[in-house]
Amino acid sequence: MLVGRPGVLRRAPSIDLPEDSAVRTFTPKPADIQRVWYEVDADGAVLGRLATEVARVLRGKHKPIFAPHVDTGDHVIVVNAAKLRMTSGKAEKKLHYRHSGYPGGLTSRTYAELLVTDPEDTFRRAVKGMLPKGPLGRAMLRKLKVYAGPTHPHSAQTPKPLPVDPRVHRAS
Repeated sequence: MLVGRPGVLRRAPSIDLPEDSAVRTFTPKPADIQRVWYEVDADGAVLGRLATEVARVLRGKHKPIFAPHVDTGDHVIVVNAAKLRMTSGKAEKKLHYRHSGYPGGLTSRTYAELLVTDPEDTFRRAVKGMLPKGPLGRAMLRKLKVYAGPTHPHSAQTPKPLPVDPRVHRAS
């Protein structure tokens, strides 16, 4: 096989592989997936930074058996979502747009209003944008439980605290 820029062609180096060895893609089986419940306290946390950590755990990227086409993630419970923050005045500057589908049906609200009126949905929407689109992403999003207050009804699952670096994820 010839490779290179147009006009400058050279022979590609050949790689000698044994005939019986084939590169295989690892696919975790449902029996391989162990789901764990994590709990995160969002008191004083930055919205986007916490959402990236939660999305990473929901996808399963923290596990050695991660595969992009399989849901290997864990369940995440987020409490105190009403105390989330946004840095550098983005809560007042940044707008969330919504359209009803009718002419002139575009409405906008600041994130400061959204964090006051519906903090659970605001956080869920931030995480949803970081997950894959389609049925796989929807299955991952179903494992996210968000509560505005400090209590949740999932104590029977004995959630572990999610290790999040407070220096990076807290607003100063």
